[in-house]
Amino acid sequence: MKNLNIINLTKGETFLHQLSGTTKVRLFATLMLYVMMSFDLPIILPLFIFSIIGIISLKPSWKVIKPLVIFVVAINILNVVLYWLANPLCGLEYTGDQTILFAYTDYLVVTKGTLWFLTIRLLKMLTAFSTSLAFIMSITPSELAAGLTSLGFPYKLGSIVEIAFRYIPDISRDYENIAVSMQCRGLELDAKKTKPIERLKQMILILIPLIVTSFDRVGNISNAMDLRGFGKGKKRSYYSEYPERKNDKIFKLIYCLITIFCAYYIISGIITPRDPKMWLYWR
Repeated sequence: MKNLNIINLTKGETFLHQLSGTTKVRLFATLMLYVMMSFDLPIILPLFIFSIIGIISLKPSWKVIKPLVIFVVAINILNVVLYWLANPLCGLEYTGDQTILFAYTDYLVVTKGTLWFLTIRLLKMLTAFSTSLAFIMSITPSELAAGLTSLGFPYKLGSIVEIAFRYIPDISRDYENIAVSMQCRGLELDAKKTKPIERLKQMILILIPLIVTSFDRVGNISNAMDLRGFGKGKKRSYYSEYPERKNDKIFKLIYCLITIFCAYYIISGIITPRDPKMWLYWR
């Protein structure tokens, strides 16, 4: 199946698509805890590899996700560079290595320990992004709402998130239709033929009426939900949620084991503080 949007409104046919919303949300929450708790390469690298494999297994439209990936990677690289400029010796605390590899000035130096630390920091941010991207592409808005409800969130909050996710593809499609219509009337929006400032002005002219229209839609949906008695019951069911299948049970075991490992790792680190030089840096 070829996905034309990052957000899917219907369940796909791949292995990850077929998991229930509850399994996906709980697994994602566990993996986010897993990636945030440590700067250890042996912990972060396997998840990064598995998240890339997960994205590939979803068979996405690479033309759609390529600009997003490039933008996020560029922003994260900029983040690392600014972090280094603010404190060129930021890796000293974690590695204890002051071996200078490059020295531009007395202040701007690149040490072996700092280079290692910034590399791990970049890998950690990219791991969080790739895991989030795999999660977003594998879940539908209704499954997301069901998964949030399974974690104890109020179903009203889940419904708000569901509606917001459902409207993102609609807004994107409406924007493309309006842009094409304006180009047919002689407005130039080609990046190769117009200046960035001019394109930005035209994009704003398209987005303003689109946002106003979206507010009208929100009002219509709110009225329709009130007429149907939404919010009066304590619980609600979701048509996209179904009893656990074999694959859901397997992943349930996986995220339970990961949760136990995270709890052990965090608690043991509080009781017996680790020396970051031993856990982070491979000499």
